[in-house]
Amino acid sequence: MLYIHNIQPGDKTKRDFHFIFYFTVKNKFVKKVIKQVLGIDVAQKELVVCLARMHDDWVPDLYATRSFKNTADGFKAMIEFVQKLVEPTIAVRYVMEATGVYHESLAYYLRDQDLEVSIVVPNKISNYARTLEVKTVTDKTASQAIAQFGLERNLDKWEKPIPIYKKMKQLTRERDQIMTERTMTKNQLHAENAEAEPHKSSIERIKKRIDLLNKQEQEINVELAALIGKDAVVKDFIKLLCSITGIGVLTAATVLAETNGFELIRNKSQLTSYAGLDIKEKQSGTSVKGKPRISKKGNRFLRKAMHMPALTAIRHDQRFKAIFVRLVSKHGIKMKAVVAVQRKLLEMMYTIYKTKKAYDKEYLKKEETAKIKEAA
Repeated sequence: MLYIHNIQPGDKTKRDFHFIFYFTVKNKFVKKVIKQVLGIDVAQKELVVCLARMHDDWVPDLYATRSFKNTADGFKAMIEFVQKLVEPTIAVRYVMEATGVYHESLAYYLRDQDLEVSIVVPNKISNYARTLEVKTVTDKTASQAIAQFGLERNLDKWEKPIPIYKKMKQLTRERDQIMTERTMTKNQLHAENAEAEPHKSSIERIKKRIDLLNKQEQEINVELAALIGKDAVVKDFIKLLCSITGIGVLTAATVLAETNGFELIRNKSQLTSYAGLDIKEKQSGTSVKGKPRISKKGNRFLRKAMHMPALTAIRHDQRFKAIFVRLVSKHGIKMKAVVAVQRKLLEMMYTIYKTKKAYDKEYLKKEETAKIKEAA
């Protein structure tokens, strides 16, 4: 506390005191902004945003909410709204959920403006929102939860996909959709043929649909091969990945496309988690002991892409066959062992991509031979 004695009206000391008092109060009570986030709840036609900041007392402050159209004009108005209310010396992180494809235009626009963007898997936000005990769930409360999540977490910056990987992703996903549709159509054909009195014209139309899907699949395969052939770097990487038993061009292309060339993957653990092949386990005391399962909270296209390669690797590679046999003998569940091989294959693809060394099928045999020679 400051005390001033014997200050006369107009005294210079009084003016000095006012300055000292103002300086002391300002530095003691004005909180400093250390982090700023705009939480964005994305819908097909609307963006509901919440502006939040964290001061040096580490208390979240959600202080402005507004909605904008999910259009280029709406994006521009949103940025203008943010710039009027934030501390200009602290970067604003724009945080949103991965909502299908509706968030992509906004994310691309923000990165083109050289702004910081983070895209979060929806289940992370929903799980976090439950901890806030929010009873009313609206677009506004969703944007507030996203903003607070962004304040409290150290999120990775999102970057635009590398163009060739984006195109590969579009093609591989389109192919997957065609394959799924063809399987359903073939099942429909089987059901029609199994009827007591099959309708011939219906069967003909189903066969035409199957022929069309076969043709479209072939077109995608040709387009994908041409796309890969134009980029020498991607072509060499796919060749390296295909050295692993069970991995073909389509699988390698799918993995590279879904991970953007492992751009944001820092380690094997993060990769398996991103694919949803990580193990979740529930155990508490002696009464609660759930069976370990894979989380499946990740990229389903990666998990699906690794299924058939794992079966091939088990059948034709002693290393993966040994893993499969060991796990089946341990717990007797074949599918659980297959999933473990899927995870091992995916991790090996990451290792080979990073080291740029082809897979050596005889590695274990060579290692054992070397140990025998050393022992001798």
